Amino acid sequence: MKNTLSAACLLALATSTSAFAQGEAKPFTMEGELGFIFTTGNTETTSVAAGLTAHQELTDWSNDYVVEGLYKQETVEDEGIEEERTSAQKFFASAQANYKLDNPNYRLFGFASYEDDRLSNFDYQSTLAAGWNHKLFETDTQAFEYSIGPGYAFAETQDGEEQNGMIVRASAAYQWRISDTAKFSQTVSTEVGADNTKSRAESALTATISGNLSMKLSVELDHNSNVSPGIEKLDTETSATLVYSFF
Repeated sequence: MKNTLSAACLLALATSTSAFAQGEAKPFTMEGELGFIFTTGNTETTSVAAGLTAHQELTDWSNDYVVEGLYKQETVEDEGIEEERTSAQKFFASAQANYKLDNPNYRLFGFASYEDDRLSNFDYQSTLAAGWNHKLFETDTQAFEYSIGPGYAFAETQDGEEQNGMIVRASAAYQWRISDTAKFSQTVSTEVGADNTKSRAESALTATISGNLSMKLSVELDHNSNVSPGIEKLDTETSATLVYSFF
């Protein structure tokens, strides 16, 4: 009988919690996570996922930073022959600075991002954008903000073709504290250009198990409207992980 063993673990480091979660303003918050998945048997798989998110709340500025990485390697045995292949290798980083106007809920934003996904249609994709940001509402349980403005995209396909041009970028972020032990978050963004429309979305539900230990279920979508034949336009990533927060 062939045996398959799967193990997954996630370690999340948080130097402090967000102002929304704790109900008090803090100038800088940061969360980091590291996850592993191992599978043995007919297919041996090693996956590593890491991420870092940070928020900076100052008198005149409200800034957000994101860094994500994913690597997956598989060893497949076919008729006694083992073959190793890399099935995922992705790096993404973004930063958004929001300058507060007289009404701090009204801001001007600047945004930059870079993505390197070796197994997608693109060798790299990068964006610069600026425009209007509005924190539409923030209560003890819910918060919502959006951004919209023009920008410029830099991209190169795996075939060496450059796709650079003007874009319009729009994004939104929503948080809902369902209870003292559960939270839902939703982020979505789209960058509309003449050559390609790139969109990202993530839905996440986090529930406290005990103390600092939580369970997180998330779904991430990554879509490009213009890809080469034989390449999927939509990439999805679904994960159920354990999260441990250090306050």
